Amino acid sequence: MNKNIIYRLDWMLILIYLILVSFGIVNVYSATFSETLEGVFDVSQAVGKQVFFLIFSLFIGMIILAINSKFFEQFATLGYFLSLLLLFGLFVFGKTVSGATSWYNIGGISLQPSELAKVTTALVIASLLSKFQSDLKTPRTLFKIGAYVLLPFLLIVLQPDPGSALVFGAFFFPLFREGLNYTYLIIFLSVLALFFITLSFHFGMVIGIIIMLIFLLYFIFKNLNPRVKIWPFLIFLIISIGFSFSVDYIFDNVFQQRHRDRINIVLGKEIDTQGVGYNINQSKIAIGSGGFKGKGFLEGTQTKGDFVPAQHTDYIFSTIGEEWGFIGSFFLIFLFCLLIFRIILQAEKQTNKFRRVYSYGTGGLIFTHFFINIGMSLGMIPTIGIPLPFISYGGSSILAFSIMVFIHLNFDANRLNDW
Repeated sequence: MNKNIIYRLDWMLILIYLILVSFGIVNVYSATFSETLEGVFDVSQAVGKQVFFLIFSLFIGMIILAINSKFFEQFATLGYFLSLLLLFGLFVFGKTVSGATSWYNIGGISLQPSELAKVTTALVIASLLSKFQSDLKTPRTLFKIGAYVLLPFLLIVLQPDPGSALVFGAFFFPLFREGLNYTYLIIFLSVLALFFITLSFHFGMVIGIIIMLIFLLYFIFKNLNPRVKIWPFLIFLIISIGFSFSVDYIFDNVFQQRHRDRINIVLGKEIDTQGVGYNINQSKIAIGSGGFKGKGFLEGTQTKGDFVPAQHTDYIFSTIGEEWGFIGSFFLIFLFCLLIFRIILQAEKQTNKFRRVYSYGTGGLIFTHFFINIGMSLGMIPTIGIPLPFISYGGSSILAFSIMVFIHLNFDANRLNDW
């Protein structure tokens, strides 16, 4: 490590990171508090394990800052395939928790390789994109990158852990920055919107909406360019209607019942506050009861009464909403936005493509986790079980996200070194 790296580190980003992980420890302590808890260093309890992993993460972070930046690109492919090997190994040596074989149990400590796979996938995607001289319009390039994302995605889905697999879609954020046509994003969002519209409304109404929107788009583009032909819009109309016909089949035969129930709860098609909708309902009650200032640390009645299942993991935001209120929730959201914005801003200053793509991948992953987890706690997104970075309990999660941030700090501190 260059002796002067300490002066080149982004201390504002480090401060944001330290505030987030500290706030996470405080809220894990509150969500798991009991009279038998001996302190935050009690490793027999969740908060003690979280503190242990935080200390270990900071130790690994110091090592990462000392490593030459070249190492990460050289290690990217090997690290990626090692993470795939760990994911494969789960089917033989893995520990099953809540129906998913997603952990290794090593000496009483659980390790979730899907979290570490996010780090190595971010590195290998950055390595691939940095070596491509052509743009991202060629099918061969897109297929190769897609395959690298799809492999860990499928292995995680088969555990089964579709929630953790879903966030691998965040790796398409850097692709758009590097020149991928935004048409792909528009198509994806259109398909997603059409899927939920079809589930929400009567089929005849959906067809009417599709026809109206497509012809509206045609007339808008016709006014902008008189040479625009109608046949591409007609093809899009036919495909859209055909997809709408298939939505019910996909929903009934591809999704599991628990996934269907969770989607129906969010869409308002089912009201089940005691069954599958219990978690979301209790989370919303806890957040709403916090009011503007919150009830105070260790004073949350929903939290102390253990009314919110998985509150220290998937629903940690409900603890924040109840005990810290709107002020604490807003502060947390502001910190996450500042963290992501700062990572992207620094990525744009990079002259090295590998480092820039990696930082965009890191920012995209943090944003995806942050957006889905908080949306899930507020009942706006179906429960899919992914942690809130730096805040939720989970050693593998805090370790993986810390590694990602420290690699970014290394790259940012060395951005003027073009090797």
